Amino acid sequence: MSKKIELLAPGGDTDSIKAAIAAGADAVYCGLDRFNARTRATNITLKELNGILRLAHKHDCRIFLTLNIIVVESETKAFISLLHTLMQTSVDGIILQDLGMFYLVHKYFHSLKVHASTQLTTHNKGQIHFLKQLGATRVNVCRELNIEEVSELTHVAHANTLSTEMFVHGSYCLSFSGLCYLSSVLKGKSGNRGRCSQPCRDRYLTTPQGKKFPLNLKDNSAFFNLREIVAAGVDSVKIEGRIKKFHYVYSVVRSWKEQINRFYRHGTLITDNTVLYKVFNREFSSSFLTGEINKNMFIDNPRDNSAIHLAETKGGATKDNIQAAKRELYDEKTQIIRCVQQKIATLSIEKEPLVITVSGTLGNLLKVDVQTPDTSFTLCSKSELVPANIDNADSRSSSRAIQKTPPYCLGYESFIKIFKPLNETGFYIDAIDLEHLQSNLFIPFKELHAIKKEIICILHGSEETITPPTVPVLIKQDNLPIRPTLSVVISSEKDVHLCGETTADVCFYIPNCLKGIQTRLVNMFIENKRLIPWFPSILIGKDYDDAVELLQQTQPERIVTNNSGIAYEAFTRGIEWIAGPHFNTVNSYSLLALKKVFNCAGAFVSNEINKDQIRYIKRADDLKLYYSIYHPIMLMTSRQCLLHQVIGCEKESVDEECISGCRKASSIKNVDNVPLFIEKTPGNLHSIYNNENYLNTDIVADMPNTFSSFSIDLRDITTETHISADKLGTIKLFENLLSGKSAAAEMLARCIHPVTNDQYQRGI
Repeated sequence: MSKKIELLAPGGDTDSIKAAIAAGADAVYCGLDRFNARTRATNITLKELNGILRLAHKHDCRIFLTLNIIVVESETKAFISLLHTLMQTSVDGIILQDLGMFYLVHKYFHSLKVHASTQLTTHNKGQIHFLKQLGATRVNVCRELNIEEVSELTHVAHANTLSTEMFVHGSYCLSFSGLCYLSSVLKGKSGNRGRCSQPCRDRYLTTPQGKKFPLNLKDNSAFFNLREIVAAGVDSVKIEGRIKKFHYVYSVVRSWKEQINRFYRHGTLITDNTVLYKVFNREFSSSFLTGEINKNMFIDNPRDNSAIHLAETKGGATKDNIQAAKRELYDEKTQIIRCVQQKIATLSIEKEPLVITVSGTLGNLLKVDVQTPDTSFTLCSKSELVPANIDNADSRSSSRAIQKTPPYCLGYESFIKIFKPLNETGFYIDAIDLEHLQSNLFIPFKELHAIKKEIICILHGSEETITPPTVPVLIKQDNLPIRPTLSVVISSEKDVHLCGETTADVCFYIPNCLKGIQTRLVNMFIENKRLIPWFPSILIGKDYDDAVELLQQTQPERIVTNNSGIAYEAFTRGIEWIAGPHFNTVNSYSLLALKKVFNCAGAFVSNEINKDQIRYIKRADDLKLYYSIYHPIMLMTSRQCLLHQVIGCEKESVDEECISGCRKASSIKNVDNVPLFIEKTPGNLHSIYNNENYLNTDIVADMPNTFSSFSIDLRDITTETHISADKLGTIKLFENLLSGKSAAAEMLARCIHPVTNDQYQRGI
């Protein structure tokens, strides 16, 4: 049988990490109190990290550190400092989302292994190649993929020496990860910053289908799908839950460990998942994995389903049965907590003592013996001990007492000073014994520093000492006089005539699925050479292959893409490409990565950040900056049908015809009566849009000589925003704004309303 699959557990705080280790996790992913995508978790501190690493490694468990948020410009210096610190630890890998941080690690911090976060929403083989170029060693494949799609990506990853992991238990996200702006727009808490407030779990006004929580999915559990996952070649199965408590982590990890062990020992699976229902759950589904995306994946209750499930197994979910189930679960939970507390009580992350014995005589090498509670080792100097440059000095020292030592003579003071950094590991210096060191001897202090580095290296389990790199400071270029151009986004063939009626660049938004329309689109681009293809964020399987084929057949001079797989294809084919808004670009190093690694011609700056966060971004040489000043605000894109719970559908499940042919729209309203608009058009996945479109005319004056082009999105997407002019007239109004005509912004405000630019004012 193939190499045993890794069980990767969540660790929100030290007790949860200990619980995961006690339950038999092969690896734990956890976050620091900065730079991670679960700010609601307790998280750990740098001070605790070395102790956690020592404890985990003692139990053959790896630790992966989550640094998986987008990093704004003002934070990059602190992030680099953190990377310097992590290089001196034995951390087994770091998990990243930000492309700029990928670039930094790959170029300067080679010893750190990098995993691509689920926030990068990896779902096609081009993205595997893209992440390989950035230095990733592992990718997390999308939760939305079915097992055949997972298998294909894993095969491509292995061919490129990358491993794969997938979430197999815990919360489902309704949106593709990294592409959800629902919390950011509605509540000012960006999911790309680890601050998601989960408005998808909120209550909404009752829908025509009678649902109060129409966006709420059941939890993910592939407990009974392990055989297929192993057959697909996946390297690691990942449990979600860094916000969950230690007893939850222990129960779920233990159940999965037993399942994995049963499969590898006997080739069979446990068929009882009762334990998983005794801790928090919203009922379970594995329908994304099995490819049966249906309305039964939803549950009209975001709270713990444990009591209801238990009541249903005992005669039905009556009020009395539910109350009895709650009492039973409370008693069991109390017992589980006590049991797990006993198991983790013996697991300590406190520093362990080091006893250092130094010995040597004149003309021989200096010996340094290091002893920990678990092991011991000896290191020697490269050169021989020589007489100290002093007269009749007595430098004898004991292991406990500090005695003054003359200059240039080995003594307690010199050793305690040079070896002091050992206290910053998972250990502390308990004693330095110099009884067997002859007095009045000397050795170059650089050799003592070398021995110190080697001790740290051994304590961290490293093969060689690492010299911290120097990261050059990026210099902000002088702004050159730029007259920004205008680009227009359309998605209807009836609007293609605009190419001949305006000097603005016209981009055609390509759907997620090209089935049945690819030939027509190819002909359209060939006949209209000025028309620029704009590729969407999500292109899965055959749809990705069709998009690549469209590139091949049309050979465009330039494209815009929100999909990194298509970006990789454009790069390898020598096609000029622009990174779209959904690359979530917010710092200089991301721009540098796009330019230096993939020869990107330009990039959109994220609409999530404010003017102060934009102002200090340093543009890479020969890279143009873009910004969308008007667009419907897409809050999320989902592979699920978002209309099942709202207006219903005659189909139980999503099929190919749904994606290629369905055209429906509806809305839901939150408890404040504010609507969110759901749209499904032929060839596209379901999306949710904000009630008000984004209009930001302020940035044109705020950021002169910064942006090469501003974009407006004139696709026919229904929201509460209305435009009184036709599309050509609207384009002319924006051209007037960019040419500096007075009152242009005021005229746009009268023409387009209601609108918002809250994101620009607020930032992240």
